[in-house]
Amino acid sequence: MANEVVDHGRRRFLTATTAVVGGVGIVAAAVPFIKSWEPSARARAAGAPVTQSLAKIESGQMLTVSWRSLPVFVLNRSKAQLATLPMVDSRLVDPKSDGASADQQPKYAQNEARSIKPEWLVVIGICTHLGCVPDFVPEIKPEPFDPEWKGGFYCPCHKSRYDLAGRVFQGVPAPKNLPVPPYHFVDDNTIQIGVDPKEAV
Repeated sequence: MANEVVDHGRRRFLTATTAVVGGVGIVAAAVPFIKSWEPSARARAAGAPVTQSLAKIESGQMLTVSWRSLPVFVLNRSKAQLATLPMVDSRLVDPKSDGASADQQPKYAQNEARSIKPEWLVVIGICTHLGCVPDFVPEIKPEPFDPEWKGGFYCPCHKSRYDLAGRVFQGVPAPKNLPVPPYHFVDDNTIQIGVDPKEAV
């Protein structure tokens, strides 16, 4: 036994083969582990842009669309509703949206209507106070919560009010206007929420 010859070539071959098989095994185990870090198809879809037809939304009506698990209000404002916007300026915290940050309101919506096209309002329907979803109260008539109501959004939880451009009234708990998400018009009857006009191809 002491005189046995050691086959160094065979030993190197077995060592190299074991190392290669072990390396392949580590890679095979690592791939699914690393893949598990990627967002699921459902998570990717949740952050994806949403395309919505506007064809069936009549003047004065609103549709709620889900984008990134947030309610987005898409309102087709009538001429009468648009005419009320300047009437409430003196009662608003930020009527011209001068204090709005870029993530709250894109530059292309920095106007009195807070929109690309005046008749179409697109805002995230989450109260800027505590995150409730405000009610759409479009009627231009006195309401128990505001005798001079010109239509808009009312959060019954803590009585915050927004006009028909999503601008917040003075003297309510909500500190800011309703945010305008990135969006653009694909054509006259279709919008895409989640993509700014300059990014649209």
